Amino acid sequence: MRDNEGFENAAALLPADMRQALVALGEPARRTVEELRLRSGRRPSLLLAEGESPFGERAVQPRDLDTVLENATRASAHTALECVASGFVTVRGGCRVGLCGETVVREGGVRSIRRLSSLSIRIPRQHRGCGGELYARLLELGLPDTLIVSPPGAGKTTLLRELVRLASEGGRRVSLIDERAEIAGVWEGLPLFDLGPCTDIMTGAPKPEAAAMLIRAMNPQLLAMDEITTPEDVEAARSAAGCGVRLLATAHAGSARELAQRAVYRPLLEDAVFKAAVVIERRAGARRYRLEELCP
Repeated sequence: MRDNEGFENAAALLPADMRQALVALGEPARRTVEELRLRSGRRPSLLLAEGESPFGERAVQPRDLDTVLENATRASAHTALECVASGFVTVRGGCRVGLCGETVVREGGVRSIRRLSSLSIRIPRQHRGCGGELYARLLELGLPDTLIVSPPGAGKTTLLRELVRLASEGGRRVSLIDERAEIAGVWEGLPLFDLGPCTDIMTGAPKPEAAAMLIRAMNPQLLAMDEITTPEDVEAARSAAGCGVRLLATAHAGSARELAQRAVYRPLLEDAVFKAAVVIERRAGARRYRLEELCP
């Protein structure tokens, strides 16, 4: 993927006047913006490392949100919302469009969204070299089963993408579970991000099924997955850990200590599934990686 391709894919989803206002911001915005935020009644904004910054001359209207969704799904907003229960859609190049609005709940679960009130467009990037020093340290430790930890939006997926590439370029067979099609950005069978020459990608399948299929069929040395968030995801990692495969995954938490405070992650810690944690911290807008040992 070209350096600005993620930005261009995100900008293409916007209504024409907002797209023009965004492009007019120039090269600095292209390099640094992490998300686009659209909220009804407010000007659109850029999410930067230091916070949000509005752009454009007018407030977002509900029709603008529908336009973004229609562009993202190639369907009418009404038709698309009827199919959205996860709260997001992923589009070409790994851009994830997060949706917020009036939910439709049936049988105790969210089945769709009736109308939108705001949305976010996450811009995927490939930061080559961001994990080089960290990967060298992991190699010194024997490449332990590793969990990347940070709050949402701090760069877990970007770091995971880079560590997968480095492992693959080092000759390790990597199987990647890309459930949301964000990590590799596969489009018509071709990954838009460079994940190395020895990486096999399974897109769209839930983690338990994908893990079992990849271990049986692809003989991986390293199994990578994004966002362990449910008991089913945890069970997928626990099952894979007993198959002689190294694990690399991400989880939402501010620190290794916070992991232990969340019930969903306790089985991973109690069974010592992961031996190391990489905690992502942001200081003065820069990301820093802290490597910690995980003890049961």
